[in-house]
Amino acid sequence: MTDFDSDPRAALDRLLAEKGIDYAQLSARIGRNPAYIQQYIKRGSPRRLAEEDRARIAAYLGVSESLLGGPARRVAATPPASRAQSRGADMVLVPKLAIGASAGAGAIAEGEPVEAQVAFDPKWLRDLGADPRALSIIRVEGDSMAPTLNDGDDIMVDGGDAAARLRDGIYVLRMDDVLMVKRIARAPGQGRVSVISDNPHYRSWDDLPMAAIRLVGRVVWTGRRVR
Repeated sequence: MTDFDSDPRAALDRLLAEKGIDYAQLSARIGRNPAYIQQYIKRGSPRRLAEEDRARIAAYLGVSESLLGGPARRVAATPPASRAQSRGADMVLVPKLAIGASAGAGAIAEGEPVEAQVAFDPKWLRDLGADPRALSIIRVEGDSMAPTLNDGDDIMVDGGDAAARLRDGIYVLRMDDVLMVKRIARAPGQGRVSVISDNPHYRSWDDLPMAAIRLVGRVVWTGRRVR
């Protein structure tokens, strides 16, 4: 790494220039306002990227989070979805993260180490409408989304499909620093949503401002073990 790259802002600016990606495009990709990345690079505001923003940017650009000011061990040190290098080279490898998104009372995610990679056919992913560069698989914890999602189910999350493309559906989100999976429904008021537990025995939140939540990504697929 050069001295130039030791500055996360300079490194990000260089990467965007090399890949022909403008500031507003990257801001939209991570669900931020159009000026967010420009302000970060040019004005130093915010001083550092939030963890989830840094992970999604690193995944989108295919670089290590350490280049963007994060620890080298974070998941995006290996791009979230990559091409297999040997047999089955046309398959896309999606990382399975060693964290769970709570479908119960909520869980705090401290890190996102990769515990495995799962191969998927790229055409099948395209049919899902998913962005292979921003996919990850995590585990559901709890039963607040039952019967739609059950405790222990694996869910595929498209980190490129969040606030910028918001529509009704199931999302992984952060609320009060807690990572959870819930159903999102757009409320009648502009910029407002409802956060819904499919299991009626659990709490839902009606008519929240968008500022109350941070969308991590849309759930595009689920798999479960047969018991």
